[in-house]
Amino acid sequence: MRDANPDSADGQDALAKALSRIAPRIDPAAGGIENLQRLSGGASQETWAFELKGGRRDKLILRRAPNLDRSGMSGIGMEAEARVITRAAAAGVPVPRVVHELHPDDKAGHGFIMSRIEGDALPARIFRNKNLAPARAKFAFQAGKTLAAIHQTDARDLGIPHQSPQQAVDDLQERHASFGTPRPVFSLALQWLRTNTPENVTPRLVHGDFRMGNLMLDPEGINGVLDWELAHIGDPHADLGWLCMESWRFGRPEPVGGLGSRADLFAGYAAAGGAPINPATVRWWEVLAALRWGVIIEEMAAWVRDGTDTSVERHVIARRASETEAILLLHMLEKE
Repeated sequence: MRDANPDSADGQDALAKALSRIAPRIDPAAGGIENLQRLSGGASQETWAFELKGGRRDKLILRRAPNLDRSGMSGIGMEAEARVITRAAAAGVPVPRVVHELHPDDKAGHGFIMSRIEGDALPARIFRNKNLAPARAKFAFQAGKTLAAIHQTDARDLGIPHQSPQQAVDDLQERHASFGTPRPVFSLALQWLRTNTPENVTPRLVHGDFRMGNLMLDPEGINGVLDWELAHIGDPHADLGWLCMESWRFGRPEPVGGLGSRADLFAGYAAAGGAPINPATVRWWEVLAALRWGVIIEEMAAWVRDGTDTSVERHVIARRASETEAILLLHMLEKE
């Protein structure tokens, strides 16, 4: 059992020793690790950066499950996430390379080690960095191409959940009832989603959290798709709608991550061989995305209330459910 507080000195020292034992299995010439540091971000998983000492001196990332029991937390599990990333890489999706999956004997927790991609994932820096101007200009089109590659990935035998639009609504209703408080706007949104549920389409691999913050950019554009813990088999329109949801624009007017138009997103998707897109279905998934984010916020508020996670980050996010109510009302008042 590892230290309950991974940021404590003892916790970091134990992790560093465990990773040093693993290092020669990644590179036989490696003599340990150095520069271990906890990275910020990530709603439910820990992310650590470190370097191999000696040998190729690779820069690596450890992604592992926290030693916390968070009610309402969902995800496919670390083993499945590693499988999905490896499969996506084979399909040409820009992702980190999985180099080691943790085993109990490693005494480093539950997760995997992957290559480190150089670039920026923080929206505030992406929006301001002058060097990323070329990437911003083509972001929407490139996001469409990247999503098309994900949705054309061979999803057989991945062992991840399937979810139809109807099941997605059922899941949100159940989670809201379990962790939320009565919100008339959420009830209205659930009713709207059921009334307007789109027809099922051919299910594909869906990333599940494709948005600003989970996309690494360098001056050439998107060079890394991160955080696959919510991957599933379902309607590919879900990823398009999630990317366009207002909360991932960070106050900017452009609908695709605050950087581009839906027209460019759809054009990139078609150019990379994606299946025909129904804009009305994307809009339905945008509405569901706003409700989904609201329910996730309610779950984080439950973590704060029960003392599972009392970090400042969690407190700040837990106060934002009302923002999603405003988004939902605007969507449902919008004319077809």
